[in-house]
Amino acid sequence: MSSIRSVVRGTGSYLPARVVTNNDLEKIVATSDEWIRQRTGITARHMAAEGEYTSDLGTAAARAALANAGLDASDIDLVLLATATPDQTFPASAVTIQDNLGIRGGFAFDMQAVCSGFVYAVSNADALLKAGLAKRALVIGAETFSRILDWEDRTTCVLFGDGAGAVVLEAVEGGDQGVLSCDLRADGRFRDKLFVDGGPSTTQTAGHLRMEGREVFRQAVGLIHDVIDGTLAKAGITADDLDWFVPHQANRRIIDATARKYGWPEEKIVVTVETHGNTSAASVPLALDTAARDGRIKRGDLVLIEALGGGFTWGAALIRW
Repeated sequence: MSSIRSVVRGTGSYLPARVVTNNDLEKIVATSDEWIRQRTGITARHMAAEGEYTSDLGTAAARAALANAGLDASDIDLVLLATATPDQTFPASAVTIQDNLGIRGGFAFDMQAVCSGFVYAVSNADALLKAGLAKRALVIGAETFSRILDWEDRTTCVLFGDGAGAVVLEAVEGGDQGVLSCDLRADGRFRDKLFVDGGPSTTQTAGHLRMEGREVFRQAVGLIHDVIDGTLAKAGITADDLDWFVPHQANRRIIDATARKYGWPEEKIVVTVETHGNTSAASVPLALDTAARDGRIKRGDLVLIEALGGGFTWGAALIRW
């Protein structure tokens, strides 16, 4: 078994300047601040400006992560971008970020697992680092979901926001830090519960997000528990050993239900959904950066990340900070 660990060297994030509150949404769709807050916990979200693309958000988050790690872009030989809203069908938006940062070596690619994308990306970057294919990786989650929302559908347009988060992972021989375990799952039977009704091969359009909210909520809680159990078991860790739970920021009720299941107090949960909304693959790295920069997550802490997204895809990863 490899003694190499993928250690977090730095975190970064970026949120577009424009903030859209629930009260703002009341002016364009039949909803209310009270309805949104009670069902989701969201009060505001950020929206990308005209001409501001997923790669721009990802580049800003990556630069912040590099600065936090004390590294130069030239130190990176893998750029892995989790996104469901790339700039173009191809090339991968990861290569645009690579170019924006001035990285001329290594490799770059996108990963599409919707809201689970960042967890999938961490797991894959960990495997690539352990295989010796890279030394340092920028793992980014970036989304501009505002571009695929139906602004007449009040059940979905109020839920999502734009943003990006990133971590720098470095392959380190031995030690106790780094990614300890990962567990990834998917089940295509649920693909019509949360999807986009367009694509190059079908409609030749980007399409709009569609969701059966109640069914997604009903399935999410059980599936999340399953993958958390698997991740903890692989590492030989109990739920009581955790210092921090950093979940996908989709819905406060799902987060609270998961915390109750494992007996985690509110003080152990990182929650940013109130002001970020659901930023899909960006939500976990955004929350990680928030908690790392404000001093909650510290060296040596055990941190569990998890997410579930369209497909369904879902996964979790355990990291010793």
